[in-house]
Amino acid sequence: MNRIDRLHAILTHLQSKKRVTAQEMADRFSISLRTVYRDVKSLDESGVPVIGEAGTGYTIMEGYRLPPVMFTQEEAGALLLGSKLAEQFTDGSVKRHFNAALFKIKAVLRSTDKDYVDSLTDHIEILARRSPAPELPHQYLSLWQQAIVQKRVVDLHYHSGAKEETTKRNVEPIGLLYYSSAWHLIAWCRLRKGYRDFRLSRMLNVSLKEEFFDRSAHPSVQEYIQQNRGSEELQEVIVSFDRKVARYLHEQKYLNGFVSEEDLGDCICMKFLTSSVEYFGRWLLMYGNTATVESPAALRTLMKELAERLLAHHGTY
Repeated sequence: MNRIDRLHAILTHLQSKKRVTAQEMADRFSISLRTVYRDVKSLDESGVPVIGEAGTGYTIMEGYRLPPVMFTQEEAGALLLGSKLAEQFTDGSVKRHFNAALFKIKAVLRSTDKDYVDSLTDHIEILARRSPAPELPHQYLSLWQQAIVQKRVVDLHYHSGAKEETTKRNVEPIGLLYYSSAWHLIAWCRLRKGYRDFRLSRMLNVSLKEEFFDRSAHPSVQEYIQQNRGSEELQEVIVSFDRKVARYLHEQKYLNGFVSEEDLGDCICMKFLTSSVEYFGRWLLMYGNTATVESPAALRTLMKELAERLLAHHGTY
């Protein structure tokens, strides 16, 4: 990146955040701190109102705005791809905001780049692995983002799939997760006095309260994930799959705790970590004699029992 492009990128970076440290800019642009100081001085001398505060970082004077940012074709293409993903993996509240933002972005593109995006639009499609869930009457993903940032306590009416009961709770949200083809909220539940995982599709009503909570009392969502993983009792499982079957496992192996694999010629030996050997065994049953359990012995015994139960069940009619 030449110096002119870097100065423009630094200015854009300064405008994207409330405060930016010199070290952050040095890391992002792979330059020395000395170069950062020199570039910031150049911006200041050119009339950009950069305010430097010792020990805290740099800010741009409130009210100063750059002309519309110009995007490259590659950046515009990446944003288009993001919009396609948003259509599949977010709810209606976020889709509306994302589409509105993309419309504004397209408005500042050069004519050639607009043509590029328009041409590309019809050639990218995201196909879900399963039929999408029906559109829910309430869409809460955007509201939860607001609650997390503002540290607002939320009144939640939640239907538990396991207990088939509906409860009213006050929760303190710490983060959102997407896994197992669904969005989940991680929050401190005042009713249960502990952290809980709430699936957004089971939320019946959500409303922000005027009460705020102390963020420092909770871990970040990344810390929560690490702590939760550490508390699980995981067991190592090693299975050999026929080569002709292994190539079709795709994301199924990741959903079941895939760690690594070794090519042994006729078969692929895979290592997994699972918190439920029985659940893993029931999944493995679908691969019949194309999968061989190497360890543990308890899983081999379980597979035999499951096969015998299956034979007994189907042999009765």
